[in-house]
Amino acid sequence: MKLYYAPGACSLGIHVLLEESGQAFEPTLLNLREGAQFKPEFTSINAKSKVPTLVRDDGSVLTEFTAIAYWIAAKFPAAKLMPATAEAQATALEATDYAVATMHMQGFSRMFRPANFAPSEADAEAVKARGLEIYNKGLAWLDHALEGRDYIAGDFSFGDAAPFYVTFWAAERLKLDLPKNVAAHYARMKARPAVQAVMAREGLT
Repeated sequence: MKLYYAPGACSLGIHVLLEESGQAFEPTLLNLREGAQFKPEFTSINAKSKVPTLVRDDGSVLTEFTAIAYWIAAKFPAAKLMPATAEAQATALEATDYAVATMHMQGFSRMFRPANFAPSEADAEAVKARGLEIYNKGLAWLDHALEGRDYIAGDFSFGDAAPFYVTFWAAERLKLDLPKNVAAHYARMKARPAVQAVMAREGLT
């Protein structure tokens, strides 16, 4: 398998899951700052021009965070990344979808790419403020979801990967004070050997 990633991007969560899976894979850095995602060498693999992108052993390509995370958990059951019950699987999917679709795409994107949401430059600060509001609401939701549990679905699972990367952004890029349960989850994630290996590989330590 080959994972196309960008250091510290949302692909961080998939990078962690692949490391946790124990399977052989080739982490391949894609330089987004230089526009590598728009060059034919990559668009021929993923026309969406985004990471994470996973090229599987049979040559087929899988894109979109939630789909890749679920596939890794389902494909490699020995790694125990898939929650054991339908209820816990739904919880993992819920947290993944909310972190990616709302906190990342609606919150973080507004803060760092306001031009994609603002009709004029004069609206940029209002767009950023709205993005931060969405993001903070997401952190509050995660804090509630983690009440009384170490991981999002009880035991560690694929459902912890997306909350981890949005929390990484909150703590390391936005320098936000994390709610108690989110902070504990973030510390717990950073203590995992697979996370430490990935963060070192991506130059995030």
